[in-house]
Amino acid sequence: MHERSSVAELAAILRTGLNRYSPGEKLPSSRVLVEQHRVSPVTVSRALAELVAEGLVVTRPGAGAFRAEPRDEAPRPADTSWQEIALSAEPAGDQVPRSVDASGVLATLAVPAPGVIELNGGYLHPGLQPERALAAALARAGRRPGAWGRPPVEGVPELRAWFAREIGGRGGPLVANDVLVTAGGQSALTAALRALAAPGAPVLVESPTYPGMLAAARASGLRPVPVPMDADGVRTDLLADAFRASGARLFVCQPLFQNPTGTVLGAQRRGEVLRVARAAGAFVIEDDFARRLVHSDAPALPPTLMAEDRDGTVVHVCSLTKAASPSLRVGALAARGPVLDRLRAVQVVDSFFVPGPLQETALELVGSPAWPRHLRLISGELTVRRDAVVTALRRQLPALAGPGPGQGAAGGPFVPPGGFHLWLRLPDGTDEAALTGAALRAGVAVAAGRPYYAAEPPAPHLRLGFASASGTGELTEGIGRLRAACAELSLATG
Repeated sequence: MHERSSVAELAAILRTGLNRYSPGEKLPSSRVLVEQHRVSPVTVSRALAELVAEGLVVTRPGAGAFRAEPRDEAPRPADTSWQEIALSAEPAGDQVPRSVDASGVLATLAVPAPGVIELNGGYLHPGLQPERALAAALARAGRRPGAWGRPPVEGVPELRAWFAREIGGRGGPLVANDVLVTAGGQSALTAALRALAAPGAPVLVESPTYPGMLAAARASGLRPVPVPMDADGVRTDLLADAFRASGARLFVCQPLFQNPTGTVLGAQRRGEVLRVARAAGAFVIEDDFARRLVHSDAPALPPTLMAEDRDGTVVHVCSLTKAASPSLRVGALAARGPVLDRLRAVQVVDSFFVPGPLQETALELVGSPAWPRHLRLISGELTVRRDAVVTALRRQLPALAGPGPGQGAAGGPFVPPGGFHLWLRLPDGTDEAALTGAALRAGVAVAAGRPYYAAEPPAPHLRLGFASASGTGELTEGIGRLRAACAELSLATG
């Protein structure tokens, strides 16, 4: 049984049995509880800690655990109604509400209930994560001299140098001093947004785009302004118009395997994005989250935008998390020029530094022979899973796999050459919330399209992930359950 479930169950059993003891009476020893309930000593310790926190049990060092004396009076229920006023009152001149909609982020972080197939996840299934290599890297890192001391606020020099080579290419424009190590990609993205735009300022974003970026922008007091996309990525003619109309000095984009569309920014548009941004005196945040999630049948990858930028226009964000483990929260911010000092200041204020052992673990991992093997493994696995979902959609839900904006020329969803999701156009008039609810009742979790838009969406969509499921069999079953949900709502499925 999972440790967390065991703790909750044992705490419930002990809580129910407390009435057998008088106030102040000693409870059975930890050893007895271990033998009686067949759990680990850690589980017993944590369960007792829960009862202590609830005021039901007291512990005395060297003596054991005792039932607590009853309280003289029941605690007065907290009156938090005043918070409605404090949280909703906006100072004069505020243009951006302080409330933040994190529903799109929480949907990808939530652990599904037992039996529910996860097609809305944002991370690799545990079976695809390099757990053995990570454990070995962590063990080696923990033994490194100085690993547990205070690291440089900018990051461990060797790890910064590795990121510089990865981002700019060998012999490219970046050096270690151009890189800051961050606590994952989301932290890097949030720091960049705060550093590059003042509260209340507009920020241009792709439409649709990653909900976590929209939430981070709004949490920083920024106003996301959407710029439409097509099959070649952001429309640079409209990007120029948006800069002029909004006065924005910042554009956030995902040029490679964009979330959620999966598109790759066209070769001609790459230069246009840089030219348009420079003409506007603006920065470009390049969120390169999926470069290590390339599929085995993909053509050669283009370099990063930063590798082609000679004027300090691009601020680059990337991380190891997506390709390794949700808990390996190690990423990088890369920039050149005075902006790097501001990025460093924001990061130091927010988090001081990324823990040294975690940085050393990342360095051990990417420097080991296991890392390239792992990347080849997930490249092949993601390709197989992607194809399994596309095949299941065409067989079971051809109405969702039909032609639409940004979809395949031969009909069906656009099949991305990297990443781990498909972007599906739903029939006009589809209630996304009703469909995701029906899907959950059918036993499959999918992501509604609405949170991916900064403004009103042009049409209903679904995002289907194929990395969090256990394998192709579960993916095919998940599409079957989605078909049942469509049937419940009388949506056309064929």
